[in-house]
Amino acid sequence: MSWDLATPFVIDLRVASEDIDGLGHANNAVYVTWLERCAWRHSQRLGLDLAEYRRLDRAMAVVRHEIDYLAAAYEDDELQLATWIIDWDQRLRMTRRFQLKRPRDGVTLLRAQTTFACIELSSGKPRRMPAEFLNGYGPALIGA
Repeated sequence: MSWDLATPFVIDLRVASEDIDGLGHANNAVYVTWLERCAWRHSQRLGLDLAEYRRLDRAMAVVRHEIDYLAAAYEDDELQLATWIIDWDQRLRMTRRFQLKRPRDGVTLLRAQTTFACIELSSGKPRRMPAEFLNGYGPALIGA
């Protein structure tokens, strides 16, 4: 599979019947769910799961999604969603990039970018990333 950037973290997806809307294709809201799933699985792979977020009283919360829907997905399509950490300030913000492809024909269905901010879970307020975030997410930064 040819990706926009090198060394992606990739998850496999299958379009389910409940993902289909009245127009006969995967609903745009489902794509957002897939982005979240991919980001979480990548974070888990990096050792930063929900239990660790709670222990640290910190989380990466979405502050902005930018999504380009390029082609439709249909029921039973097998898809692959890739993510990369492309930017971070090592304090509050981190940006992920995503690309969704259908391997059977190589078509890119979506490109997206999500900006996250580090928050304190107990207050919901922005807080600096703890050392565990720097150590976990840092090596995954493209070009790190």
